[in-house]
Amino acid sequence: MILSPPRPEPTAMSPARLRAAFAVLLLSMLLAMLDNTVVGTAMPTIVAQLGGLGHLAWVVTAYTLTTAATTPVWGKLGDLYGRKRVHLSAIALFTAASVACGFAQDMPQLIAFRAVQGVGGGGLAVGALSLIGVLVPPRERGRYQGMTASVMAAGQIGGPLFGGLVTSLLGWRWNFFLNLPLGLAVFAATALVLVVPPVPRRRVHLDAAGALLLTTAVTGLLLVTGGTGPAVPLTVVTVGAAVAFVLVERRSSEPVLPLSLFARPNLRLTTVVTFVVGVISFGTITFVPLFQQTVQGASPSGSGTLLLPMTLAVVVASQVAGRVTSRTGRYRRFPVIGAAAMAAGCAVLATAHAGTPVWLTSGALVLVGTGLGLATQVVMLIAQNTVPVAEIGVATATTTMFRTIGGAVGTSVFGALLATGGAGPAAVVTGMSRIFTVAAVVAAVAAVTAWRIRELPLGDR
Repeated sequence: MILSPPRPEPTAMSPARLRAAFAVLLLSMLLAMLDNTVVGTAMPTIVAQLGGLGHLAWVVTAYTLTTAATTPVWGKLGDLYGRKRVHLSAIALFTAASVACGFAQDMPQLIAFRAVQGVGGGGLAVGALSLIGVLVPPRERGRYQGMTASVMAAGQIGGPLFGGLVTSLLGWRWNFFLNLPLGLAVFAATALVLVVPPVPRRRVHLDAAGALLLTTAVTGLLLVTGGTGPAVPLTVVTVGAAVAFVLVERRSSEPVLPLSLFARPNLRLTTVVTFVVGVISFGTITFVPLFQQTVQGASPSGSGTLLLPMTLAVVVASQVAGRVTSRTGRYRRFPVIGAAAMAAGCAVLATAHAGTPVWLTSGALVLVGTGLGLATQVVMLIAQNTVPVAEIGVATATTTMFRTIGGAVGTSVFGALLATGGAGPAAVVTGMSRIFTVAAVVAAVAAVTAWRIRELPLGDR
């Protein structure tokens, strides 16, 4: 398919307008993140009204799958056809799909609309990060991107609370209907406030085959690692799609995921680190509450509260890393220290048992959160600083995709480790020890990997 990119737009933005644009982009990220977390607390009510208990997990899985699978496609589209236009398209799709979710009459309809909503959600996330990458000078980008961790933490903490409140007061459908005024507001603000750098006007070829094959490979991988569906056929499809994708990308004039990206050592290294970040973050959020409820007798709400130290540590560490990076231009130390902190925190969690005091578990979670905060956004900055402006979108999308894949693979492997111990609190203790021993080793590998990152100068524009 041959398309012409949009006409170049003016690029001058005053500091005040840049701050306003950044706030709008944070809101679009929050919109996508909240919708990935509010549904959990609404699920009992949804099942009670729509039925389909056996399909419950797919309400969440459908959103996550399509978000991860389409992220690189959104990034490439932004690079080719204009990041503002593509971002507006993602907001519109997300908002329309949210309304459709609210009107769903049965579980299959809700799952289908959630899948479409996830496509839009992937565009919101990568679009916001890509636009930050092109609007903010590299030297200042660390400070700005550090703030995005606060939005992620707000989504993790506030999403379940917001979802429960809305479900209790208005009904579960309003978790989706409220996205209509919010989405319209974000769309209007984006259209009015953002002034983006021009995309060179040229005729380009959209790599539809590559996009389809990549989406198939990523979806298959996440389904296989998540234990969903027949393993052997899914593995065959995943491997076949991956091989075909590599062959197609080598011949494509505009590959959706240029393989040349991985010729850059820093991008290869950051891919490993961000994969591990996904493994640690998803694994901790998933299995620590299970341990606290099953072994230590915490309530569901209490176990959620016990994760608060980790979340606060993420916010503080990311702000510190971002501001220091912007002030000094030095960043290599942060993923190294961050991965080491994750390894130390996981090593402590590997020793936890029924009698482990709360302060020790909280201290370990602070270490993990500090490591995540130091590594996550700085790794994104390194990836964006490694490539030319024309490839910021696809580099951002690649980093985001591998973090999601890391979370899915890590959760699957950790679940298998937990299951090997059998049932009962004692077995959960054994399983937790295995899980976080492996996590500590993986984080230590990430620290060694991060040590090899070459510190390139951060420009002023």
